[in-house]
Amino acid sequence: MILLAVFVYGLIAWTARLSLTDQHTAIRSGSVVGLKNYVDLFVNDINGRFTHSLKNLLIFTVVFMVGALVMGLIWALILERGLPGEGVFRAVYLFPMAVSFVASGVVWRWLMNSGTGEQAGGLNRIFHDLHLGFLENPWWTDPQWGMAAMAVPAIWQLAGYVMALFLAGFRGIPPELREAAQVDGATTYQMYRHVLFPQLTPTALSVLIILGHMSMKMFDLIMSVSGAQWITEVPAVYVWQTLLTSDYAKAAAISVVLLLLVAVVIVPYLVYNNRVERRS
Repeated sequence: MILLAVFVYGLIAWTARLSLTDQHTAIRSGSVVGLKNYVDLFVNDINGRFTHSLKNLLIFTVVFMVGALVMGLIWALILERGLPGEGVFRAVYLFPMAVSFVASGVVWRWLMNSGTGEQAGGLNRIFHDLHLGFLENPWWTDPQWGMAAMAVPAIWQLAGYVMALFLAGFRGIPPELREAAQVDGATTYQMYRHVLFPQLTPTALSVLIILGHMSMKMFDLIMSVSGAQWITEVPAVYVWQTLLTSDYAKAAAISVVLLLLVAVVIVPYLVYNNRVERRS
């Protein structure tokens, strides 16, 4: 409890206090300016940099969550039906989780090389050699779809984790429900639609919460693939770059905003879980 109080809540409180000061250099300053740093982030930031990073974060989060959710559910459905060699497939799908975001980011930086034609590398080179040139694209260097492309490595790395959660959810459904549906003459579609999928609602909610808060704090993967680039900048990267300039008050303000965004996702889920546990 003491360690948590000091190194978690104590540091959060210190960061929140720092965000209310005018310490924009390495020289210590105790002058309190209230919410000015927060207002500047949304109103006076150069080129709307902070709002731009929030927009990138929204795009990344939506694409990442939808992609990982769909891929994980599809794999879980396939394995849940009883596939020969299930253990091998399960291990293959889960293996990317064992790779660090930094290592996978380095590989995906090469795979998503923006070169085309004879200058292509990675995936674009494969498309070129297979005469599928229409699939070649600039990936993360595209000003419009760069952040959507950045979600591809994250989907590849965490879809197996989502599959494991859904597969555990399927295996946790009492077999009596399946038998009762079969006795009532339910088709396969009806069984999944009206019997099995409703039982997976708590699992799906947990998956969304986990993926949502992970995407908001994503830093190492983005830095490994694109580095500190305007096109793919998110709040976590912005904090790091701001700290390099010793603008501690601004970095603290960004950190607090990011913390609040994560809290908006996590806190309602915790409250919901507590209510469910009390009812049961």
